[in-house]
Amino acid sequence: MSALDWLNSEAFTAFDQHIKWSDMIGNTIGLIALALGWRRSIWTWPAQFASGLILFAAFAAGHLSGSAGKQVVVMVVAALGFWQWNRGRQQAQDGSIAVRFASWTERGVLLAAAAAGTVAVALLFKAYPWMSWDPWPDAYIFVGTIVAMYAQSRGMVEFWFAWLLVDLVGVPLNFANGYAFSGFVYVIYGALVLWGMRDWWLRSRTQTAPALEGATA
Repeated sequence: MSALDWLNSEAFTAFDQHIKWSDMIGNTIGLIALALGWRRSIWTWPAQFASGLILFAAFAAGHLSGSAGKQVVVMVVAALGFWQWNRGRQQAQDGSIAVRFASWTERGVLLAAAAAGTVAVALLFKAYPWMSWDPWPDAYIFVGTIVAMYAQSRGMVEFWFAWLLVDLVGVPLNFANGYAFSGFVYVIYGALVLWGMRDWWLRSRTQTAPALEGATA
């Protein structure tokens, strides 16, 4: 048995759900990456890259190209994040960004891009059925991840809303396709998304308050 075959084999059964090694290991490393991120450790990025690589193998084996493609996006962002944090550390910078709410124009562009992208990718999956067994939700997750990460890179509070919408589809999709551990972990991620949304919301308010005070002085 090859390493890839072993990763995609069943580890155990819990609550009538078959847990795969790749699903369990990849998501466990993802939670470790999250903990490292809270500590502002640069090792959060290599851990996130490793998690994405293992989950890519898991979803590709399950013919969920959108979810597998999502992991490619995660790996690319992890590589860029490692470079940016390492560069910031060398220059004695914390690498933090100012958070804000998107303008109505930006929100419209994000929604239009998400809708058009989801339709385009879903039609691609339907034209080539071997790429995905669930073309519409798979396309939604893939495009939604790209939109969320773009919003995150721009420091938009709406980034958290985008992730929450991705999770609302991703959790049942994972359970339906045999990735129960991913489903359980994404329930945890959903709770963390709500916490992060509150934190960024409050930060955006504290950053805009001084500017308003200065404008009225």
